[in-house]
Formats: sequence, structure tokens, C-alpha cells
Amino acid sequence: MPMTRRQFVSTAAAAAIGARAARLRAAPYDLVVRGGRVIDPSLGLDAVRDVAIAGGRIAAVERGVDAGDARVIDARGRLVVPGLIDVHTHYAREAEGPRICLEDGVTAWVDAGSAGAEAIAGQVAVARDAPQQGRLLVNIGRSGILPGGDTMDLDLADVGAARDAIARHRDYVVGVKARLSRNVAVDDVEVLRRSQQAASPFELPVMIHMGQTVSPLSTILALLKPGDIVTHMYAPPPNAIVDDDGRIRPEVLEARRRGIHFDVANGRVGHLRWDTFDHIMASGFLPDTISTDGNLTSRSVPGVVDLPQVMSKFLDAGMTLAQVVACVTVNASRVFPHLRDRGTLHVGARADLALLELRVGRFEFVDNYENIRRGGQRLFPRGTVLGGEWIPRA
Repeated sequence: MPMTRRQFVSTAAAAAIGARAARLRAAPYDLVVRGGRVIDPSLGLDAVRDVAIAGGRIAAVERGVDAGDARVIDARGRLVVPGLIDVHTHYAREAEGPRICLEDGVTAWVDAGSAGAEAIAGQVAVARDAPQQGRLLVNIGRSGILPGGDTMDLDLADVGAARDAIARHRDYVVGVKARLSRNVAVDDVEVLRRSQQAASPFELPVMIHMGQTVSPLSTILALLKPGDIVTHMYAPPPNAIVDDDGRIRPEVLEARRRGIHFDVANGRVGHLRWDTFDHIMASGFLPDTISTDGNLTSRSVPGVVDLPQVMSKFLDAGMTLAQVVACVTVNASRVFPHLRDRGTLHVGARADLALLELRVGRFEFVDNYENIRRGGQRLFPRGTVLGGEWIPRA
């Protein structure tokens, strides 16, 4: 009996649906990260999942992915998180810096003012050639970081030079850095005013290096605008974010309400001391972002080593894994506009991932004053996926 037109159309449609279902079952993934504990605060996800990647993008995050012919990375017993974002580094100083932090799981970084206008071109070249995304803050001191102080000579706080540097390198310069400690800038208020003058025409944020300033913190915070960043938030007195009784200063709380970000920037000297750290953590004033202030020498510094090690200090201080991971992924992605599509494993997002191992034991952590404390948890980097490419830890 001949097939009617309606039967033909119905049969063809069913065949098409069946073919599409078959294609979905045999999805052509390039890479599958199998069986890790996936923690993605942007999705509210903390569960064992497979992460499938195709064309450099996240294709699926679910159980039991059919890998087909894709390369499979065994992530059992590991944490799988979005690629880490370090918003305060000095990795643009040398060409090898970005490659070293990539092994730590860092798939995007910002150099926080290593160079001023006079040397910014060389560091833009480092960022341009980096394997992962790198961007820069231009130091308001046109000669960059100086042993005698970036802007101790106020003439070095050159608004015109900074604006010219931003205009020339607009794709790579994403903000202005003002180091305000008393051994860097005596007239810290004027240096900050000039930083805002340099940043404002481009609607860029200013990051301030606080702690041990000449001016009271209240005076400095009053000059910040929404979107600006306070880094070294655990710096001890004078002019810490806590008062003499260990309470968060009201002007600090007000600054956060206005949209000011507070960043860790562990660093090596003068930026983190355990007693100040403990007062701040006990207050419940948690960091928005966790960063290293790292450079090529960081691996030889017990207090820094790598971003996962700095993250571990906050696990041992009582933050949850989800809170700590958020500080280096989704929270960090909100600080600079160029990061807005990072810090997530949402389907369709760029496939940047970090594999971490969480060990339980006895570990030593060091502040910037050689004070040692022991903790029971530590994160170790175990591999990176960058744009869908697996990069094992050397």
C-alpha cells in the first residue's frame, strides 16, 4: 500500500529526530575531565561531575558523559574549578612569569603596577605573548616601582604620562595603581587624586596599595569611587582596616557598601600579619578576591609559593571551599570588565579549568613577618585546562 504524504512527513520527521538524538549521544567532544569534584560558585555547583569540552568551550557539565573518541583526564580525587584569576600579580616583569603561574591553574592575571608610563610598552609585550590572558595596571609613578619610592618625588605622579600610556595601550591597560605606603608616597592624598585624574577619562578603576600610610585610612577611602580596589587588606597598623580594638572601621564598611572591592595580595613584606588577619576574619569581613602579589621569585617565598597555597590560608581560617574558590573565580571576574566572561563553567563559556588537590594533614603557613602557624588543609595545583587544551603540572 503506497505511503500517504502525511505518513511520509511523519516518518521523515521521526527519522530526523532519531538521527539528532544519535548525534547528541555521540557528541564530538575534544576533552573530558572525568569524575572530579566540580566546584563552581557561579552555578552554585559542588558535586562529582564530568566536564566535556568541544571547540575550546564548555559543552557539558553532568554525570556519565559519553567521551567517545575524546581525550579523557582522570580527575577522581581532585577538585575541578574554573580557571583561577589572580587580580594582583607582578608577572609582567619577565617573560617566564605567565608560564609559571599557568601551571598553578592561573588562566587570567593582572599585573598591578609594576611599570609606569615609561616602561609600560615592554610589559604590554609580555602580556600580549602570554599563553593566558594578561592585563596591566599602569603605575601612576611614571618610572614604576622604585626602591626609593614610586612617587616620593611628587613630579613622578604624572597624570599626562599615565593618560598617554593608557591611550596607547587601551587593549591591555585596565586600570591605574597607586602605592600609598609612607615609604613610597609621602603626599598620599595627592598621589591618589592624580591617579583618579588619570583613570577617570577612560572610566577605569584605581587600585590602592594601603597600610602604613601617612594619611588616615578614612581620608583615603573617601577618594575612592565604586569599582576601585583596596589591596593588601590584611596590612597591619598604622591605618589598618581594623581599629585598635580589632573592629572593622565604619568607613571600611561604608566603602564596601559603595562598591569598593577588597583584595588580599598576600605579598612578601608588610602586607599580612596574623594578628590583624585574625581580627579581620573574626569580624566576618571576608575578602572579595584572593591574590598573590606574586612574581617569578614567589616559589622560593614560604608565605606565597602559588595562588592555591594562599587560598589555603583562608580555608584554615574557616572559609568554605565554595567561598575560597569564589574569590579567585566569579568574584574576581567582577572586578575588571575584561574578565566578565571568565570564572565560570557555564555551558558555552571558555574552557579554562584548574585541577586542585586538597590534602588534609599538618601544614605550615607564614605571614609577612616570619610568623608561622599550622593548619590542617592545603590546596596543591595539579593541572590546568586553557581554552580546552590540557596543560599538566610539570
